[in-house]
Amino acid sequence: MHDLIAITPLGATRPRIDSHGPVTLTEVTDRALASVAARLEHEAQTSALIASLIGAPAPGPARMGGTDLMAFWMGPDQWMLSAPIETHEDLAERIKAEAKGTASITDQTGAWCRFDLSGDGLADVLERLTNANTRAFSGGEAQRTAVEHMGCFLLCHNPRHISVIGPRSSADSLHHALLTAMRSAH
Repeated sequence: MHDLIAITPLGATRPRIDSHGPVTLTEVTDRALASVAARLEHEAQTSALIASLIGAPAPGPARMGGTDLMAFWMGPDQWMLSAPIETHEDLAERIKAEAKGTASITDQTGAWCRFDLSGDGLADVLERLTNANTRAFSGGEAQRTAVEHMGCFLLCHNPRHISVIGPRSSADSLHHALLTAMRSAH
C-alpha cells in the first residue's frame, strides 16, 4: 500500500500565500477545471449547455460568467469551466453526461495552476508581465495572454481580484514572475 500525499502545483502540502505591500498572491488549489469544445453543427446546443450549467449566458469573446460554477471563453465555441473541487471533483464527467455527445469535454484540473492576485494596484503588477490592458478591467474580463514565456488566462473578478491561470508544469516560473512583479510594483 502507498501512502500518497497530494501536493500543490508549487510542490507543497498547503497552498502558498505571499503578500507584498497592498497585494496578496494566493495559490488556488480548490477548483476543478474542464474544457468544453462544441462539436461541428452542435455549437448552439453547446452554448445553451454552458448557459444552463452556469446560470447565465455562455460567455462571449474575452468574457467570463457564472458564480460558483463559472465559465470563461477560450476561443470560438470553446470554454473552460471551473467549480469548487469539494462539490465538483467529477466536473468533466458531469458535463459529459449532460452534453450527450454534442461537445468534447476534457478534465483540465491537473493541467493548469491558478494564482489569485488581490488588493490595490493589480494593474501596476500585471503591466510588468503582460501586454493585456488590465487598467481597463472592471470585472468579467477573461483575457488570453502571455506572462513572460507562458500562455495564460487573466480572469478579472473585479479590479481588486484577478486570477492568473497558467500551465501547471510552469507553476514555479509563473509564481516567481508574479511575485517579482509584485515586489517591483510596490
